[in-house]
Amino acid sequence: MALPKRRTSKRRIRSRKASHKKDYIAVKTCPNCGAPQQPHRVCRSCGYYRGRQVKTVDAE
Repeated sequence: MALPKRRTSKRRIRSRKASHKKDYIAVKTCPNCGAPQQPHRVCRSCGYYRGRQVKTVDAE
């Protein structure tokens, strides 16, 4: 059965785990309604994208 020759150091373990970090989500404000939205996506609150209404949104 295979065994490691040396103990894995904290530095090696942590540098390996650094690639598994969670990326943050970019957020900007909608120029039409001012609600927070992701860039290059249709606004969920008003349905506008690049100055045009792309989707109809029901007001609740």
